[in-house]
Amino acid sequence: MAKKGLPRGLANNNPLNIRKSQDVFQGEKKSTDSAFKQFESMAYGYRAAFRILFNYYHKYSLNTIEKMIGRWAPPEDKNNTVAYIRAVCSKTGIRADREIAFDKGTMIAIVAAMCKVENGR
Repeated sequence: MAKKGLPRGLANNNPLNIRKSQDVFQGEKKSTDSAFKQFESMAYGYRAAFRILFNYYHKYSLNTIEKMIGRWAPPEDKNNTVAYIRAVCSKTGIRADREIAFDKGTMIAIVAAMCKVENGR
């Protein structure tokens, strides 16, 4: 059941608006949303986001904000990818093309900034 008054991603316990797919994540529940996954708790939604970004970094060598966001919210999906990248860089203080380390502090900052872009808060 959606939580009234919350942005879609927060109502779905899916702070980065992970789209429905064949991938199944821990804590995922049957989604009543037409396009996005739903999770049992916000912790599971964040866990799924970190798992995806972990794969981006380690499996696909997407080691900059520009590369990560370029795959997460590509322009061909009608996203304003440039604005998304700019917002995440502004919030984190990390240049778009700077190679990042996949460490706890860096990734928490990036995911928090992405959540702000996705949900407006």
